[in-house]
Amino acid sequence: MLPRAKKQFGQHFLTDRHYIDRIVTAIAPKTEDVMIEIGPGPGALTAPLLEKLSHLHAVEIDRDLGAALRTRFSPEKFSLHEQDVLAFDFAVLASRFRCVGNLPYNISTPFLFHLGEFADELIDATFMLQKEVVDRMVAGPGTPDYGRLSVMLQYRFSMARLFVVPPGAFTPPPKVDSAIVHMTPLPANRPTADDNVRFAAMVTAGFGQRRKTLGNTLKPFISATQISACDIDPARRAETLSVTEFIRLSNVKV
Repeated sequence: MLPRAKKQFGQHFLTDRHYIDRIVTAIAPKTEDVMIEIGPGPGALTAPLLEKLSHLHAVEIDRDLGAALRTRFSPEKFSLHEQDVLAFDFAVLASRFRCVGNLPYNISTPFLFHLGEFADELIDATFMLQKEVVDRMVAGPGTPDYGRLSVMLQYRFSMARLFVVPPGAFTPPPKVDSAIVHMTPLPANRPTADDNVRFAAMVTAGFGQRRKTLGNTLKPFISATQISACDIDPARRAETLSVTEFIRLSNVKV
């Protein structure tokens, strides 16, 4: 019997065996992997993952679910960390790890930014999120879904949407479709900003008023003349810029 989903945690429990199997196949766990599951809930993914892994770490904030998981799975194979994943220090578990999970809709974006801080230690991640969020994550310049989330994640990760999971696969069913996304950190020799804080601030400013031109939105950081010197028209809008172009603007010396 499934536990009652708690609204404050944004819980929707995956119950459809077909999609559970598809997700595990997409993750392709190997025995020796150091893997961390986010929000295991009642353990729909936990159980099949443990059939393939020698050990699994899980982060769960709901203490009622945590107690049930501790009873169900052996501590020799399963380590539960009962805390808020937005404050979780992934680096304390291993120098290299993989991450999976059915992310609660209400924390998905802040969690993705938090995980980005550990990109150097992350091997890859496979997550289920609201389809709308996944579409924004993988969107390209000039498309309606392209925005701050797209740029900030594509700065650190290569991402692909794998498949859609319908509401009926969950209990209780959400009001929207979900989707599976696979994320792989980009190599160390990728284009990078000289100052990540400045880069993030410029991206935020650029998309803060989408209808305004770069010459206006980026005025606190860089002049229209400097934008032109980067071979970028200051009359363009942020939604047309590639990640590399944002990096170029961020690296202008002021």
